[in-house]
Amino acid sequence: MTETRQSPLPAVEGPGPEPGPAPAERDDPPDAPEAAVILERARTSVDPGLRRAVASLPASIRRVARYHFGWEHADGTPAVGNAGKAIRPALVLAAAAALGGPRTSAVRAAAAVELVHNFTLLHDDVMDRDTTRRHRPTAWAVFGDADAILAGDSLQALAHRLLAGDPHPASSAAAVRLADCVVELCAGQQADTAMEHRSPDDITLDEVLATAEAKTGALLGCACALGALYAGADDTDVEALDAFGREAGLAFQFIDDVIGIWGDPRRTGKPAGADLITRKKSLPVVAALTSGTPAAAELAELYRGPYQDGDLERTVLAVERAGGRDWAQQQAADRMAQALSHLFRAVPDPEAAEGLLSLAEFVTRRNM
Repeated sequence: MTETRQSPLPAVEGPGPEPGPAPAERDDPPDAPEAAVILERARTSVDPGLRRAVASLPASIRRVARYHFGWEHADGTPAVGNAGKAIRPALVLAAAAALGGPRTSAVRAAAAVELVHNFTLLHDDVMDRDTTRRHRPTAWAVFGDADAILAGDSLQALAHRLLAGDPHPASSAAAVRLADCVVELCAGQQADTAMEHRSPDDITLDEVLATAEAKTGALLGCACALGALYAGADDTDVEALDAFGREAGLAFQFIDDVIGIWGDPRRTGKPAGADLITRKKSLPVVAALTSGTPAAAELAELYRGPYQDGDLERTVLAVERAGGRDWAQQQAADRMAQALSHLFRAVPDPEAAEGLLSLAEFVTRRNM
């Protein structure tokens, strides 16, 4: 294991060439597989189950789900789409392998986690009124709110059905944990939505951190915990991997929020500064608002009023001058350090932990 993987840094790098996906049949290299290989292997493993599950939906809902996953265009014709990076199913499979379990035993659990993730995306896009995801219009923007919401509901139901029908002895405990995670996700989304209607002077860092853990950390933690369950791990190791995933998820969210403000739309698939235009109280923004600096006062004044033409550049500069960007990146590093301490409690062998370490490094070294 390299030193870089022991201490992944949350650098948000400038534009650069992205590695192409490895072929599905590629064997692992002699040393630790790179994240691109792990992610492609996870996508290859879970896609057949995802497609079978979605194919079981009624036609009117199935078309929305297939569009959302990038498998079809809006008119129903086949598409070579972008179904996402498969980070969460990759965590399930990597966690199972790290604790000595066969990867194939956890494929159904990995697919269930990916279905829940996409349920949240469909609903979040409606609530946040995001019009672009994965470089094309969001499902609600194409099919309407009702169809997008119902498609999301259906994906969640499919996730629970996958676990309910899984003969693996860990499936029952996994189903309970995933259901608890969905409740936490909903609570986090409710808190996030409620914050958007509150004054910028009335939001604390503790609140926004708790919301980020519920919205993002919970599902990554659940993914790791499900992998541990399917490997037959004891309760202590399951909880340690849940904690690893949660902390890595928070690091992911810090970087994601930075990218949401300073990222290149050609890479992110979303308009630059969209969160600032909608006055979203993301982690860097709340850190800036609570910094007590002159830039914080300027930012608060901008956030109190509706967005006007020309505000975006001023808002971006205010967040940066108030320290929001630097704070978020430092916090991402701190969270990753905590994540690794939890991981090595459960998986002290660095070689066994390599897959999870590669994924942790990937989520905190994302290009803008």
